[in-house]
Amino acid sequence: MVAPPVPHADPRLDGLPLPPQPVDRTPRIAPGGRRELGLPGWAFARIAGRALGTDAPAIFRTLGRHRSLFRGWLWFAGRLMPGGLLARRETELVILRVAHLRASRYEFEHHVRLGRRAGIDAEGVRRVVAGPDAPGWTSRERALLAAADRLVADRDLDDDAWRALRAELDDREAIELCMLVGHYDMLATVLGTLRVQTDVPRARG
Repeated sequence: MVAPPVPHADPRLDGLPLPPQPVDRTPRIAPGGRRELGLPGWAFARIAGRALGTDAPAIFRTLGRHRSLFRGWLWFAGRLMPGGLLARRETELVILRVAHLRASRYEFEHHVRLGRRAGIDAEGVRRVVAGPDAPGWTSRERALLAAADRLVADRDLDDDAWRALRAELDDREAIELCMLVGHYDMLATVLGTLRVQTDVPRARG
């Protein structure tokens, strides 16, 4: 069931079918500042916020409190997005679908903003929420989204689903797709468990 559009503080998100806000909105681990993150982590978070048009993203300010793990995670995540083999639009479609399926408000909002840069407009976001059977997808996009649905629901692809995916993806792309879905499924768990709060848009002026 698709949630009705609701007003949002960020006009870029206004009217989109966003996952519901968690009832408990108190972070379990407070986002760090320069002292907790160190200068490199703090600078990275601030630069990322400027690029996204938000405050320094809470995901980086929270995970960055574990400095060594944060650096390793950024390297791995960057090999999937934006440094993966899949086209950037395809990657963002898959991430948005995982975020929707996991009802991860933070992940969804974050990648609506990133997806705009990859050519996913508001109508595209609505189609992601509608799912792989929505009209307008290419056969390759439909296969990616259908695989994401099965991986999130079943943690596996049966032989028919695998054959449908391999009709569109080569060996390396298929490996990447499985790791992409698994990574953002994992990240949705982390964001939800730590109660990471959505980012505030930066004031214009």
